[in-house]
Amino acid sequence: MSVQNGGFSASVNAMYDRAVQLMDLRPGLVKKIRVCNATYTVRFGVRLRGEIHTFTGYRSVHSEHMEPVKGGIRYSLAVNQDEVEALAALMTYKCALVETPFGGAKGGLCIDPTEWEPHELEQITRRFAYELIKRDMINPAQNVPAPDMGTGEREMAWISDQYQRMNTTDINGRACVTGKPLNAGGIAGRIEATGRGVQYALREFFRHDDDVKSAGLDGTLEGKRIIVQGFGNVGFHAASFLSREDGALVTAVLERDGAVQSDAGIDIDTLHMHIRENGGVKGFPGATYHEDGAKLLEAECDILIPAAMEGTIHEGNAREIKAPLIIEAANGPITAEANDILRDRGCIIIPDLYANAGGVTVSYFEWVKNLTHIRFGRMERRAEEARHQLLVDELERLSKNRDVPWTLSSDFKTSYLRGAGELELVRSGLDDTMRAAYGAMREVWRARDDVPDLRTAAFIVSIGRIAASYQAKGL
Repeated sequence: MSVQNGGFSASVNAMYDRAVQLMDLRPGLVKKIRVCNATYTVRFGVRLRGEIHTFTGYRSVHSEHMEPVKGGIRYSLAVNQDEVEALAALMTYKCALVETPFGGAKGGLCIDPTEWEPHELEQITRRFAYELIKRDMINPAQNVPAPDMGTGEREMAWISDQYQRMNTTDINGRACVTGKPLNAGGIAGRIEATGRGVQYALREFFRHDDDVKSAGLDGTLEGKRIIVQGFGNVGFHAASFLSREDGALVTAVLERDGAVQSDAGIDIDTLHMHIRENGGVKGFPGATYHEDGAKLLEAECDILIPAAMEGTIHEGNAREIKAPLIIEAANGPITAEANDILRDRGCIIIPDLYANAGGVTVSYFEWVKNLTHIRFGRMERRAEEARHQLLVDELERLSKNRDVPWTLSSDFKTSYLRGAGELELVRSGLDDTMRAAYGAMREVWRARDDVPDLRTAAFIVSIGRIAASYQAKGL
């Protein structure tokens, strides 16, 4: 199956085709789910620095089996129609796998955001948003973007404000986009969500001894050597959580200007600060610098986390990858051909449509919060604390009647009495989502001899749910 010259969408479609061959679906439905419904291309001008600059943007809708459709907007000079359509398809399958009630979409603007001052970027973003909003391609009930590579809370706040300026009577206007700052209708835990989801995905994998053994590993995440490729929002948070909370060792970090490596483990927060101050990993103390960072993809480790661009691991380097377990924190970092090579060598891959679904999951929570107009935990937190206090008081009362009274530790009382706030509820919901999705994917993988890997299993689960939605509509 050669997709080398077919682009990113050809690679996604190849994986889709492999899965549907193992399913009993009508040919017409197979084609309907596979194809991208529509892609809108917009070219607009903005007067900047004394002249008009023309920009090209895209918004692609892959599937409307559920609405609204969901998918980020990325800012990059590499943005093109093929990439946007492939990412929209992945969003469709991802949302179905983790059971968020969205269809798949994606957007992009062909721009290098670092070339423009913030006030200029705001003008560009607002004009791009205007072009999409007036065609209902940004709408709380139809099409809800989110941050992606090159965008973040700031850009989402601008888009949200632009929508509300153009739709002043829409009471749900803030729900037109997710990934907003907290003071603009955002939700606690959204920035960390994709990296946190990667952590929860690995934790769930390591709860199953058979799966861990399949990768040639044992034990828990503690002490596992991890290489992270891409130290943006997702890579940083995943590395930080895994090292700080699970005891893993991040032995190498790959970035645009090279890589740093240390067998003793890299202090993630210190490296993050170094990159912010110096613009790259070069010069980071306590670790060895490698100018050819890509070569470290092939270094010895237990877990490899590609968290940057698509196509990072391809036919040309897949045979040199030594990691027994790869978790795709980025979208499409392993091509279809590389996937086959790695699988045949015994490597276990936790696929992107599951592994990086934390972002869309918490975006779903934010969308719900915007529609309900109430912060998570606001109604029940103090009632929960009061119930817990009753239990603690009763236990302490009963202990006084013992010959040797016992007391509850202050740490236990503090932790137990504290009711769940928004962040705790968001993390709980994300953890539950990642566990349930892995269970559905794993059940297919382990139950069927003709399903060779987790990726194929994930596609089968997703496609089955999408097909059921279309059939319920009468298709």
